[in-house]
Amino acid sequence: MRKKNLKMQKVQLSHLEQYSQLLRYVFQVTNNELHKLGWGEKEILHEKSPVLQQADVLGWFDGEKLISSVSTYPFEVRIFNQTYAMGGVTGVGTFPEYSSQGLMNKLLLQALTNMREKRQSISYLYPYSIPYYRRKGWEIISDKIVFEVQDYQLPKNKHVAGDVARVDPESEDVKTAYERFSLQTHGAMLRKELAWSEYWRWDPDDLTAAVYYGEDGQPEGYLLYWIEEEVFHVKDMIFIHEEARSGLWNFISAHFSMISKVIGNIHTDEPLAFLLEDADIKETISPYFMARIVDIEQFVSKYPFKPAARQREWTFNLQDPLLSWNQGTFTLQIEPNGCGKVIRSHSRRSEDSISIQSLTTMLLGYKRAEYLHKIGRIQCHPDTLDLLEDAIEQQTPYFSDFY
Repeated sequence: MRKKNLKMQKVQLSHLEQYSQLLRYVFQVTNNELHKLGWGEKEILHEKSPVLQQADVLGWFDGEKLISSVSTYPFEVRIFNQTYAMGGVTGVGTFPEYSSQGLMNKLLLQALTNMREKRQSISYLYPYSIPYYRRKGWEIISDKIVFEVQDYQLPKNKHVAGDVARVDPESEDVKTAYERFSLQTHGAMLRKELAWSEYWRWDPDDLTAAVYYGEDGQPEGYLLYWIEEEVFHVKDMIFIHEEARSGLWNFISAHFSMISKVIGNIHTDEPLAFLLEDADIKETISPYFMARIVDIEQFVSKYPFKPAARQREWTFNLQDPLLSWNQGTFTLQIEPNGCGKVIRSHSRRSEDSISIQSLTTMLLGYKRAEYLHKIGRIQCHPDTLDLLEDAIEQQTPYFSDFY
């Protein structure tokens, strides 16, 4: 067997064709599937070029051949009304003949190191394997609910002050509605050009947008949908208040004579059934995105804890399977105004412990401290549980993007 000449380096635009071939092989995307979506070979390469231009793409090369890669997108997300730089991980793959050599572990470590240098203190990804990414420090932080509503279960029309109009999905009104929504929604992506292009990438050509406009004519929500074989498919629905939600459902119900059912996605922890008069609908919940704190000190420095009358403090041992700077004993100090900081403790000792996975899902509000303690994911005194429960907002992240 020949000796492999392996080296890690940045994947450049000149490697575009190799990069595309690697991802298509690893994720088993066939030419037939792409052509069904109307994609030709040149279009595929054209669509991937912004990734190599705007993202941090690292790869292992065997000589001049790209054999493994990981991409980090420069995104932003809202976490409890604070804007965080987020490293969006995607394009993780290795040709099978090079597997079991620890190549991806080293790529992920370098990618996370680069994120830390860019102050991207949180990272999101869509997992092809939840156990694999848990072993690397990521944890589930959001769900997706797929619902199915029969035509006879559609809600009755409700009076609203505004109205709905169909527009081009890429119109400015769609972007404006989403921007207003994302700025007030915990966990949501703040979409710039790269995020929007990824959001649209795999949609059918007949995708349509319906925007709800308030009395003042401002976009206050939207519905992205297509109709196929008498099924109304909802890609996404966002709204900044209840009236906009009702207006968008009025629009869906207006299709009663054209459709047999509605199938769609919800990206919050609020099931649709409770809001419908006929609540006997089908809903399926599944994990969606995972996240991991990249640098605990950077992350906590911006994190808004709930205010209290006094300063609060917790010393704990933190475990991280990859990152040395997230390993060891730390002290969390929370000021009365809710501002916090984490300090590495060289002299203090503690029997309290938590993993980076559990800390991430707790601070993002997906799982409560009390629950994590109950299942053995936090070791601490009951008084510490009270402190954490009182200090951390409880709100499940919303995330509807895919990249």
